[in-house]
Amino acid sequence: MKVTLATHGGLAAAINFRLPPQVVDTNTLPKPVTGELAQLVSAAKAAEAAKASREKGRARDAMSYTITVDDGGQQVTLVESDTTMSQEFAALLSWIEQHS
Repeated sequence: MKVTLATHGGLAAAINFRLPPQVVDTNTLPKPVTGELAQLVSAAKAAEAAKASREKGRARDAMSYTITVDDGGQQVTLVESDTTMSQEFAALLSWIEQHS
């Protein structure tokens, strides 16, 4: 599994614009860490599906995050912002930032 995090907007948009996305590839991680990532991805996907029925709010200068999960040819994209992200998405975001 390969997980990519891209950030957009916010007050530091001009600085972050040139930064490459953060990438985590499970082929380079120990099995326990890979299992932890898989659980976080699963929880974030479930939270996204539950959230689909709710209206998303917008905030001026909020950061937005795009997490793309490529798992054996199946690709899922999760998009959230500082003001709308679920706890599960926040946990996955934090994990990626720590491990990339």
